[in-house]
Amino acid sequence: MTSACRDNACAMQDMIRLYRQRTDRMAHLACAASHKINGVAELHSRQLDPSRFTNVTNGVTPRRFLALANPDLARLLTETIGDGWLRDLERLRDLETWAGNSDFQATWRRVKLGNKRRLADEIERRASVSVDPNSLFDIQAKRLHEYKRQHLNILHVISRYLRLRADPGLTLPPRSWLFSGKAAPGYHLAKLMIELIEAVARVVNGDPAVSDYMRVAFLPNFNVKNAQLIYAGADLSEQISTAGKEASGTGNMKFALNGALTIGTLDGANIEIRHAVDPSNFFTFGMTEAQVTKRRLAGYQPQDDYEADSDLRAAIDAVAKGLFSAGDRGRFRPLLSSLLQGDEYFVMADFAAYKACQQEVDRVWSDPGAWTRMSILNTARCGRFSSDRAVSEYCSEIWHVNPVQVEHRAK
Repeated sequence: MTSACRDNACAMQDMIRLYRQRTDRMAHLACAASHKINGVAELHSRQLDPSRFTNVTNGVTPRRFLALANPDLARLLTETIGDGWLRDLERLRDLETWAGNSDFQATWRRVKLGNKRRLADEIERRASVSVDPNSLFDIQAKRLHEYKRQHLNILHVISRYLRLRADPGLTLPPRSWLFSGKAAPGYHLAKLMIELIEAVARVVNGDPAVSDYMRVAFLPNFNVKNAQLIYAGADLSEQISTAGKEASGTGNMKFALNGALTIGTLDGANIEIRHAVDPSNFFTFGMTEAQVTKRRLAGYQPQDDYEADSDLRAAIDAVAKGLFSAGDRGRFRPLLSSLLQGDEYFVMADFAAYKACQQEVDRVWSDPGAWTRMSILNTARCGRFSSDRAVSEYCSEIWHVNPVQVEHRAK
C-alpha cells in the first residue's frame, strides 16, 4: 500500500470513528441542551429526573378520524349527546349512560354494519376478496415489521384453518381478517410476511370447506384515505407488538375511537387505552416488558414453545411443508428460521396466550349485547386521546405558551 493510500485509509477511519462518536452521543447532547426530554407514551417516560423527563401521550384529531372518516357515527353521537365532542373529546363520556340501552345498541350496530359494508366493497374492489359484513372484522393495519408481529396474527389464522379442516363439526364465529400496511423496500422478512399473508389468503379463500367461517385479505397501498374506511369498519383492532418495542403508535387510538375493541399487549399506548376504557373492555394477552427481558436473559429457546403447543407446531409445519406455496418448502424458510432459531420478538412465546385471548374474543362476539356495550364504552372513554389534549399539554408543560384568543368577525 502506498503512503497516500495509507493516509487516505487512516483519514477514513478517523471519519468513521468521529461519526460513531457523534451518533452514539446524540441522546446525551439532546439531554444536555434541552430543558425537557419528552416521551410519547407513559411506558417510555419513567425515567431519571421527573423534572426534565416527561411524557405527552400522542393524540389523534377527532375531526379527521371520526367526524370525516365516520360520518354516520359522528351524526349518531351529535344526535345523542350534542356536538360539543368535536371541540372537547372528553364530552364523549356522556355516551356511557347509553351503553346498556338496547335501542341505542341496535342503532350503533346498524351504523357499524353500514361502515363494514363500505369496507367490504373496497376489499372486493381492490383485493378481489368477498367478505361477509356480518362476520367479525379482525384488522391489523400498520407498518409491516417483525416487532409488530403480523406473523403472530397469520400463524393464528393458519392454526384456525387447520382446526376447521381437521374437524368438520367444529363451529366458530365467522371472521374476516384484513391486513394492511407497508414494508420498507429492503426489509426482506417484512416483504415475506406480506407474501405469506397473500399465500394463506389464496388457500383459505379458495377452500369451500371453510368458506362459512373464514376470509383473509391484504389491502395494498395503506394511506390515510384508505385508513378512514378501515378504522370505521373494524370490529377488532390488532395491537400485538412485543412488549417494550412500540413507542406510541396512534392507530390503536383511531380504531378504539371508532368503536373497535382492542386485542393487545401491554405495550406503548395500549397500556393507556386499556386503563382509559377499563381492562374489562380490552382483550389483553402476552408477556410484559419485564417478563420479556427476564426470559431473554434466561436464554430464550423458541423451539420449546414450538414443541409445547400442538396448534403452533401444526401451523409452522404446514408452512414448512409448502401448503401455502404450492409445495415449495424453501419459499418461507427464512421467515420460519427467524422464528425457530432466534425469535427476537417472542412470537412463539406469546402464541399460546394470543390463541387463548382470541377464544375469549369468539365468546364475547357471540353475545351481541355484550360486544356492543364494550364497543360504545371504547368510544366513550377515548377522549384523552385527542390531539387537542396533546397540543394543550405541550403548550403548558413543555413550551410554556398561552393560547391566543382570535376574534371572529362576521363578513
